[in-house]
Amino acid sequence: MKIVTLTLSAAIDVHHYVDSLELGHENFVKALGRDAGGKGINISRALNSFGVENVALAVLGKDNYSEFAELLSKEGMSVMPILVPGHIRENVTVHTKGGEETRISLTAESLPSDTLGKIEAVTDEILKEGDVLTFTGSIPSGTSKTDVIGYLTRQREKGIRLIVDSRSLSLNDLSQIKPFLIKPNEYEIENYVGYTVRGREEAKAVAQSLRKLGIDNVMITLGERGAVISSSEGCFAATVPCVEVRSTIGAGDSTIAGFIYALYNGNDLKKAFVTAVAFGSSACLTEGTKPPLRETVIEMLENGIFVE
Repeated sequence: MKIVTLTLSAAIDVHHYVDSLELGHENFVKALGRDAGGKGINISRALNSFGVENVALAVLGKDNYSEFAELLSKEGMSVMPILVPGHIRENVTVHTKGGEETRISLTAESLPSDTLGKIEAVTDEILKEGDVLTFTGSIPSGTSKTDVIGYLTRQREKGIRLIVDSRSLSLNDLSQIKPFLIKPNEYEIENYVGYTVRGREEAKAVAQSLRKLGIDNVMITLGERGAVISSSEGCFAATVPCVEVRSTIGAGDSTIAGFIYALYNGNDLKKAFVTAVAFGSSACLTEGTKPPLRETVIEMLENGIFVE
């Protein structure tokens, strides 16, 4: 099974660490970190850390591509770039001593009109029926959502297992694409259905209703309340242990990585769901975009997660 993670709007994540953040006042930074980021990059990072071979395909601005590639190289990672004019955006996260995070995210630059064609040429060469393609993150301004939907639909029609996690795509868009998996969080699912989903039982009902749109697997993450999934193997809910969260950045991406990791190792959908939850919960115990630790994931799988 080959795996490609696609990132249209990569970013350099800049992390500032402060005791506290006071709006309207000068704030002094105690530490600074820079990481190559983007949702697809984060998925690849987690997969790499667990020994799963994959291709991180990303659209990257030529002006600072070299820094992005160098940051990844320091982690032992590489990227397959689709180079375009301009800069890779920088996103800023301010981490406070109390654990709260404030994020300032820039919009990605517009992409040349032939970018999707270049991406499709690459994925057509790499992927075949049964392989996995993740499409995560926002669609850059100026890029036709209709063209993106067309590209993803063609991949699904070839038998590629599409995993989609993008706020740029509406529920109607997803019903056209019919992905293998979607993973909205509690806020994204509210935007889809138009009301607040209260608790796991209500989330299970919503997940089951979304499957009727032709989406194979619907996983809804609920933060500290756990997660649910509706799949061909049934509808399951998971509770997660109470943990001291260090950072939620990339936790959703690690959740997707856990699902793929389990499939890669021949597990069924229920096991893939449990593994996804273990990856996501464990990622909250690491700083910034760092992937979950193997020992933490193992501990979660053995003792931390209850599924019903």
